[in-house]
Amino acid sequence: MSEVPSEPTNGMQKSIETVIDEGLYSRQLYVLGHEAMKHLQTSSVLVSGLQGLGVEIAKNIILGGVKAVTLHDQGTAQWADLSSQYYLREEDIGKNRAEVSQPRLAELNSYVPVSTYTGPLFVEDFLRDFQVVVLTNTPLEDQLQVGEFCHNHGIKLVVADTRGLFGQLFCDFGKEMIVMDSNGEQPLSAMVSMVTKDNPGIVTCLDETRHGFESGDFVSFTEVQGMNELNGIHPLEIKVLGPYTFSICDTSSFSEYIRGGIVSQVKVPKKISFKSLVVSLAEPDFVITDFAKYSRPAQLHIGFQALHRFCSQYNRSPRPHNEEDAAELVILAQTVNSEALPPGQQDILDEDLIRKLAYVAAGNLAPINAFIGGLAAQEVMKACSGKFMPIMQWLYFDALECLPENKAAFMEDKCLPHQNRYDGQVAVFGSDLQEKLGKQKYFLVGAGAIGCELLKNFAMIGLGCGEGGNITVTDMDTIEKSNLNRQFLFRPWDVTKLKSDVAAASVRQINPHVRVISHQNRVGPDTECIYNDDFYENLDGVANALDNVDARLYMDRRCVYYRKPLLESGTLGTKGNVQVVIPFLTESYSSSQDPPEKSIPICTLKNFPNAIEHTLQWARDEFEGLFKHPAENVNQYLTDPKFVERTLQLGGTQPVEVLQALQRSLVLQRPYTWADCVTWACYHWHTQYSNNIRQLLHNFPPNQLTSSGAPFWSGPKRCPHPLTFDVNNTLHLDYVMAAANLFAQMYGLMGSQDRPAVATLLQSLQVPEFIPKSGVRIHVSDQELQSASVSPDDSHLEELKAVLPSPDKLSGFKMYPINFEKDDDSNFHMDFIVAASNLRAENYDISPADRHKSKLIAGKIIPAIATTTSAVVGLVCLELYKVVQGHQQLESYKNSFMNLALPFFSFSEPVAPPRHQYYNQEWTLWDRFDVHGLQPNGEEMTLRQFLEYFKSTNWK
Repeated sequence: MSEVPSEPTNGMQKSIETVIDEGLYSRQLYVLGHEAMKHLQTSSVLVSGLQGLGVEIAKNIILGGVKAVTLHDQGTAQWADLSSQYYLREEDIGKNRAEVSQPRLAELNSYVPVSTYTGPLFVEDFLRDFQVVVLTNTPLEDQLQVGEFCHNHGIKLVVADTRGLFGQLFCDFGKEMIVMDSNGEQPLSAMVSMVTKDNPGIVTCLDETRHGFESGDFVSFTEVQGMNELNGIHPLEIKVLGPYTFSICDTSSFSEYIRGGIVSQVKVPKKISFKSLVVSLAEPDFVITDFAKYSRPAQLHIGFQALHRFCSQYNRSPRPHNEEDAAELVILAQTVNSEALPPGQQDILDEDLIRKLAYVAAGNLAPINAFIGGLAAQEVMKACSGKFMPIMQWLYFDALECLPENKAAFMEDKCLPHQNRYDGQVAVFGSDLQEKLGKQKYFLVGAGAIGCELLKNFAMIGLGCGEGGNITVTDMDTIEKSNLNRQFLFRPWDVTKLKSDVAAASVRQINPHVRVISHQNRVGPDTECIYNDDFYENLDGVANALDNVDARLYMDRRCVYYRKPLLESGTLGTKGNVQVVIPFLTESYSSSQDPPEKSIPICTLKNFPNAIEHTLQWARDEFEGLFKHPAENVNQYLTDPKFVERTLQLGGTQPVEVLQALQRSLVLQRPYTWADCVTWACYHWHTQYSNNIRQLLHNFPPNQLTSSGAPFWSGPKRCPHPLTFDVNNTLHLDYVMAAANLFAQMYGLMGSQDRPAVATLLQSLQVPEFIPKSGVRIHVSDQELQSASVSPDDSHLEELKAVLPSPDKLSGFKMYPINFEKDDDSNFHMDFIVAASNLRAENYDISPADRHKSKLIAGKIIPAIATTTSAVVGLVCLELYKVVQGHQQLESYKNSFMNLALPFFSFSEPVAPPRHQYYNQEWTLWDRFDVHGLQPNGEEMTLRQFLEYFKSTNWK
């Protein structure tokens, strides 16, 4: 065994800028940000204990992108490890766990060196090399020794442990830690309508939207007119008075407020302090995971200490479901409790809970490891980066609801080890459930981040691994490099391959007994010939791993129709949720939905933006309107003889708009050379950022007053100014380069990246002088826009039709619609969006957005991080245990929501389905009329017989 870490085998660490350019961390960056990622890259982490929990933590932090990871374990792989350690194989039994796991973990991320160490843990010179130490499966004496050293030497410590259906997590990040951003949310901002001269001053925001601030937040002010003292003042702490008001400092000596202003939330670093493990053991602080189990953390704090004593005394865990060992653990817990100091001592020890801890302590469950491992890895990343609020300081979790509802159905002899890969699970649930799991037929929809984690856990617990069982997984997507950061079943050499095929092959490596059938189909009405009655009737359940609501709703309807249980989950950055849908017992996913996303008013987008989100949405609309829709319409015009006829039947001004667009594309603006494309881009720049703004100001001058005498340009309306084109302005040239190349691509012309040549061409162009026109109507509100909508003049439509070239004169001509693709940095798509949005932001004096933020908003990217995915899927699979056992008590199931950044956890019973009455018949969404269409004589029921059936049924 080596006494020092072995040399890493997977190369040199790259800078975060290089990694960003190469795309691996693209989704995680939207969760953590650049600064936090840079801090991660300076942190070396030791993970001690390479059983299931340890390898789950190591996997997540390697994917997260720390500087380096060292794996420590002096133990050898046992059969029981295979139930939760997915990088062990049957041929690894008897080999060192760290050395066997290292090459497989190293494959996860080529940017993170992974080494091994198999010597004694407490070697001071060895421990000094790490910024964070993670201990799993470690005796309490070793935890205390290492914990004291770490606390005194500024090394952050995470202790994690799982015992059957129980989990424990402890964090000590030192005597002083600075949290730079406690929640990770985007800073809020609001528009000011009034500030009083008072002590304290009262700020009132526009009543269009609530400000969203909380008491204790810090804010800063900009663009305030009159009370100039507020502009640029140091961040002020506020006290919220209402949804539109809050108080600040003493403003009684400030100037009179006139109008305007933007108030923005400021993230202020927060200093926090941790107690050492030895102190915190005696004076514990708990994070509550389930408020229905409010008293359990303190009880389990005693129970886990007693468990350490039991293991030290007997050199083993309590035997599964053994009454003698359970009684011994209760005695030890009573002793621990009697010796505890008042802060940790319990008035009444929950002996039943301690016995249950003893019953399952020998077990090792993949879902519990996934949940606690996801949480622990997130704490490691907090320790490294200073991003998000750490756990202060103990967290305990249990999932005792997973045990059989019929308590008497359990016998100790059903839980004995059989020297196979499921021993760790059988120790908790017995062999009967293992047999049931193997026979299950499940449909997994999606093989992305959640899908990969689900497949891994399914393979570990033995779902579909027995005779008659199987898992069908479908996903039509191929693997991209950005997937590798969280879809851990994929490797760099799998890029461009089909997700479902690679995921299926990968889990067969984890458990060769798993029976996975991979499909590449989208679920929906068009694939109901594949996923038909026979397919669903043979299923035992469905698990969703989807990234859009429409597909979720569709699968929910199918599960209700076929009365199949559905396991639903999702993540958004550090947030995650789980919903379990059980036939006849719970409501369905569709029964309650989030309110629709608030849309931006059209007039705000067209003329009155006041936030970068508005200019980015405008730029996305520009992209579609310039480079996609015109080409689609032209191609339809050229190939469909009835296209014009159908267009004329459209409502409102749409016929005119479509025909005018055809005229522009085919006649007025059709390019024939690259120079034509550059000219078009330059003219369009002037139209959007100079001419249209000048026309707007002609209609509504800067000093315009409303009918009530108030300034027109006030509140959410920011007064714009036109831009002057400058070929030496990088942003101006960025726009022309992107727009000209996209325009050329749409017409099948060759583009160019020669910026100097384009700049020279632009200098020679003569742009016509624009003179604002009188009589042009600009709508101020969407209501005004809708009321002003009129039908087009028939004669004007005939004129437009007449100037269009006949399709037969354009034989062989076609255009190429461009579909927006955010992730290809060479295609000019994001170049156009960033330039178009930031130029418009400059028009309205709105702070611009960098490419990173622009891609997040315009690309509607869902932020993602491996830690949340791991934790969420762990909870999903705990619900799966209950589904397979057939739990019928609503309180046995748990819907959950978590936010690892805060950290916050919420568990609740699923909602029962609403019950309705029809005469004396009570029904829910799960009920239906079952009519046997095939009669005993083999003939099909006639329509008359069908009607007679309902007439003869007594409903009263």
